[in-house]
Amino acid sequence: MGTGPNRTPEAPVNDPILDQIQQLRAELAPGDFAPALVTALADGSAPLTAVAELAAQQHRIITSDRRSLLLLATRCADRPLGAWFATLAEGESAALRTLPALAAACGLDGRAVADRPPLPGCQAYPAYLAWLALNSVPPAAVAALVANFAAWGGYCATIARALRRHHGFSDEACAFFDFFAQPATELEQRAADALGPDPLDGLTLATAREYGLLLQAYEHLFWSTLGG
Repeated sequence: MGTGPNRTPEAPVNDPILDQIQQLRAELAPGDFAPALVTALADGSAPLTAVAELAAQQHRIITSDRRSLLLLATRCADRPLGAWFATLAEGESAALRTLPALAAACGLDGRAVADRPPLPGCQAYPAYLAWLALNSVPPAAVAALVANFAAWGGYCATIARALRRHHGFSDEACAFFDFFAQPATELEQRAADALGPDPLDGLTLATAREYGLLLQAYEHLFWSTLGG
């Protein structure tokens, strides 16, 4: 569910693959749909207990996702894709470091976060990413992950604004959402460069679409579980 920093001007360009990634993102885009919890947080009607649960579930998710991404990096250690997956795993580590401040702002200490039981609907996403780590076609997994960054980042940006406006959260408390709200253009470009130089073939694109649809479905399940 993570993203990375903005693209640097020095990054090489691989336009055909970038075009394919952007087309896949457009196909997977949720349009005007927004999870009920995100909408409720935006208008101030959602309780902070929902954000507390989100923080606790994300602690489990990010810990698992980081391991999955490192496994993918190992599978691709002799290819540029390996470095890309490793970079994504580093981002998960950075996000994990921001969670204690968010949890504390919601009234949870480290013990309380650890004691929260996993919710199946929230943990389906990391379970599928773990499956991808073991079984996926790595280039298709890269394309699917990148294509799903934008929706998650947009939701995080909305929540960060809402927590500041309605609950007076500090920048430190909002750092988790701010991190994921950053545009992922640099990470997207690095993905295209790692996938290149040739465009993705039809089978890889179809597989990426399958992975992306499932990632999106499990992310929706995450939000509906928290908002239920």
